Amino acid sequence: MDLSLFTRKSEYEWEIAPHGAMRVPAVIYASEQLIRDMDQKVYEQACNVAQLPGIVKASYAMPDAHWGYGFPIGGVAAFDPDEGGVISAGGVGYDVSCGVRCLHTGLTPDDILPVQKALADNLYRKIPAGVGSTGAIRLSHDEMDAMLTGGARWAVAQGYGTAADLERIEEHGQMQHAKPADVSERAKKRQRDEMGTLGSGNHYLEVQKVAQIHDARIAAAFGLRENDVVVSIHCGSRGLGHQIGTEFLKKMAIAAGGYGIQLPDRELACAPINSDVGQEYLGAMRAAINCALANRQILTHLTREAFAQIVPKTRLSLLYDVSHNTCKVEEHAVDGKPRKLYVHRKGATRAFGPGHPDIPEALRAAGQPVLIGGSMGTASYVLAGTKESETHAFSSACHGAGRAMSRHQAFKTWKGRQVIDELAARGILIKSPSSRGVAEEAPGAYKDVSAVVNAADRAGLARTVARLEPLICIKG
Repeated sequence: MDLSLFTRKSEYEWEIAPHGAMRVPAVIYASEQLIRDMDQKVYEQACNVAQLPGIVKASYAMPDAHWGYGFPIGGVAAFDPDEGGVISAGGVGYDVSCGVRCLHTGLTPDDILPVQKALADNLYRKIPAGVGSTGAIRLSHDEMDAMLTGGARWAVAQGYGTAADLERIEEHGQMQHAKPADVSERAKKRQRDEMGTLGSGNHYLEVQKVAQIHDARIAAAFGLRENDVVVSIHCGSRGLGHQIGTEFLKKMAIAAGGYGIQLPDRELACAPINSDVGQEYLGAMRAAINCALANRQILTHLTREAFAQIVPKTRLSLLYDVSHNTCKVEEHAVDGKPRKLYVHRKGATRAFGPGHPDIPEALRAAGQPVLIGGSMGTASYVLAGTKESETHAFSSACHGAGRAMSRHQAFKTWKGRQVIDELAARGILIKSPSSRGVAEEAPGAYKDVSAVVNAADRAGLARTVARLEPLICIKG
């Protein structure tokens, strides 16, 4: 992007002054190189979001931002319902509550390397992955509604995990005010056989080693030490979330004009928070959040079973589970006064600072864990929320590396077998049902995750705690 489009507020903060129909500024947090490399659509979409009714303070974009549907991926915006604020399905995304959970294993690479192939094979057998993948669970109509209401709490009640897991999940594993009645039968049908599955795209399960500790104090609070082995699971609400996004984007596009909303882009279809359509979407979206939480909980159970068969001494306790495609009601200070706002985070992670009451008590003094997924074959990171982030972007941080090229372009550039062989030569085992999917997710198709994380750290969005490097990757 052209740097002349911005006013540079600091080394890692770039502002676009309100112009045209913008109600507030747009702000991008990134290094100069990351800004230069971003596509022009990030600028356009951040400005378009700034035009929506009831937006508060600014339209924000994270260091991993790239073009998305309506909102940029990496977009954050908060809306006040008392000022005509809106809810936008494009501000949440199709994969509602896609997120990452990280599990301690109590192991080191010395425990993994002798059984690396056997473990990879067993995880691949246990964890259904790929387009249209289905699991062994079949939900009846009543079971579906119970899952959409109960989230991970429902999954634990069914035997998939323990009550201790719930203490380390956002919302304690259950998003309140979910309304399964607002979820269409078609969406429920798509999900009926997909619980406990990874899906495709950039979703994965990785066995990783802690390669470097950046903040020893916070790492100790999180239970992380150099050379530990952890497991990260990245997935979301599967077909149900996608169907909800598809249906409500259409409903909102039709309804917006009736509410007097002039859309700068049809993809920014939205409705007033307090409208019938807005409330229906919130009920359905919260049900999809519960679906994603339940899905990751079931995958955790399957992962524990797979490890137990190969490395029986594995403990697999939960560090944390955080979502990055949501809209949540949160209290934030605006001009020194607390306000309840509807915070959209699309490809962005909640990053509450130390002392926040929604952080598990055992982690509260250190700040909320922020789990950053890397591209396949590169590093992932654990960060911690900061007090400073509250003043910047409603306690938000980046969520991953961010794409640098389209999946189509990546498929034309790499072959799946080539990627698998290159990573195997580095000691990383990849298991996937799709050679094309591996090519589309090649490491080179993404930004440099270390540069993204460094920018988030330097901007004050989150504090870098630990760098994780993959040993095994089960890829959708």
